[in-house]
Amino acid sequence: MASRDVAFWKEAINDEMDSIMSNQTWELVDLPPGSKPIGCKWVFRRKYHTDGMIQTFKARLVVKGFKQREGIDYFDTYAPVARTTSIRILFALASIHNLFVHQMDVKMAFLNGDLNEEVYMEQPKGFVLLGNENKVCKLVKSLYGLKQAPKQWHEKFDHAILSDGFRHNNVDKCLYSKTCDDYMVIVCLNVDDMLILSDDMRGIIETKRFLSSTFKMKDLGEVDTILGIKVKRNSGGYALNQTHYIEKVVSKFSHLKIKDANTPFDSSIKLEKNDGRSVAQLEYASAIGSLMYAAQCIRADISFAVSKLSRFTSNPSVEHWKAIGRVLGYLKNTKELSSNIQSFLL
Repeated sequence: MASRDVAFWKEAINDEMDSIMSNQTWELVDLPPGSKPIGCKWVFRRKYHTDGMIQTFKARLVVKGFKQREGIDYFDTYAPVARTTSIRILFALASIHNLFVHQMDVKMAFLNGDLNEEVYMEQPKGFVLLGNENKVCKLVKSLYGLKQAPKQWHEKFDHAILSDGFRHNNVDKCLYSKTCDDYMVIVCLNVDDMLILSDDMRGIIETKRFLSSTFKMKDLGEVDTILGIKVKRNSGGYALNQTHYIEKVVSKFSHLKIKDANTPFDSSIKLEKNDGRSVAQLEYASAIGSLMYAAQCIRADISFAVSKLSRFTSNPSVEHWKAIGRVLGYLKNTKELSSNIQSFLL
């Protein structure tokens, strides 16, 4: 509230509360004897475009789910997410068969899940109703931060999409397909991001119409970015790159004085187990995780180096850090590299 962006943050807070109240997420009640309310907090975040420019200001009301008690406030928590392999294969199919690929975003996705357990929450800071200060919020719908929120949202979406004639994929439970007389449609759900593929624009339009009538959706048009991966369509199909993601990772570890490199690993250097004192072990693990994400998405060219360096995560040395710096230097030098997605099927 003291920042120069206070007007944007206030607008974001009001948008969040409007969505929560219009969704009838909770009802004010007296706290039953023996029950304990869970606290909540506001989380603020700037979302950026792939070019680094600010896209929007987001304010999120989050339940302190770490205070939930298993067997009382929640039971199952598992929820599937789309595999990056599935997404790559979808783009490969789109390239080969010249499919249309559009993207939609579910607004306030987790608020759509129906809650089966009795969960009570304190009134959010800044929105305590006068005259009802002693009342608590009995949650009727899921809220961000609840341990069961992802599972409840996926169940709600799963039920809705199957009712429209879609069928599960046998391998990835976040992939749905429907075949009609005139067209075929595939829907890929990754939490609240959605890809819609079809060989006919009618399939995409009708699917968007159904989803918009069931949930609050944001139509993003032709796919541009998914999971931090920039998507570009060209004459050969689709090309993917992680330029913006790589720039963020390189910036995060800029203190390593990263120099450009032409290869991700120097085979002439033999890395040995560190028997001495660990050097920034937690940060090393973070670096390995960042590199693994790039390797699993489209930068398979660093897979060997990441696999080799991950063996020393428990006790890294200075030499291991130098090797991490070389991988980052290689990514920095090749950040504009795009993968023609058809190559993943060859």
